[in-house]
Amino acid sequence: MQGKKKSALAYAFPKTIPVMTGYLFLGMAYGVLMSVNGFSMLWTAAMSIFVYAGSMQYMAVLLFVAAVGPVYAFLMALMVNARHLFYGISMLDKYRGAGKWKPLLVFLLTDETFSVVCNEEVPKELPEYPVYAWISVLDYAYWIIGSLLGAGLGNRIPFSTEGLDFALTALFLVIFTEQWLTQKKHRPAVVGILATTLCLVAFGSELFIIPAMAAILAVMTLDYQKEQQRERELQKGGRAA
Repeated sequence: MQGKKKSALAYAFPKTIPVMTGYLFLGMAYGVLMSVNGFSMLWTAAMSIFVYAGSMQYMAVLLFVAAVGPVYAFLMALMVNARHLFYGISMLDKYRGAGKWKPLLVFLLTDETFSVVCNEEVPKELPEYPVYAWISVLDYAYWIIGSLLGAGLGNRIPFSTEGLDFALTALFLVIFTEQWLTQKKHRPAVVGILATTLCLVAFGSELFIIPAMAAILAVMTLDYQKEQQRERELQKGGRAA
């Protein structure tokens, strides 16, 4: 069992390297942002450990500084993190048999971890869910380490947060490109691009995310149902033969 755990970790780590480069940098920027706004390293650690939602953590700094009410903060968090509902649903089948691993996998599911895990096919000789768990835990650790490094540096170094939002976009592009090159089926990626573009034009940059995710989920659900129907028909044909 110990050997399998080591093998799962050894297999998972290279998969997380693109996320590591992004999370360490963005986590440091978040830590610095917390520090320059007067929050201690303890607050930074607590936010990264218990909240673990990068974009919402950045937003939370502004909410803390402005001392907004809890109801407004709740609604803002709901809007920012609504996308988790859509890609979380798409992981139901993949995590269905996770058993004791499921609570950990659900809590640690972020955009980037989803991007790595969703199309990952674990070799048969390795335990599937421990591999997913290691990918998730490593990404979690990168974010925490990065935010603590940033909080420790704080005002000790000159640091500008201008343009940091593009770093997350760049990380997604790296993951997307890797998946495009390694996967034979490109339909999900094409559906995602088309749905996002259409919703961006129709709803604008501030409102397009939820409609785009809903459209992607609807199309992929229909595709899944059609695929299941074809498999049932093939099984019926095989039994009839």
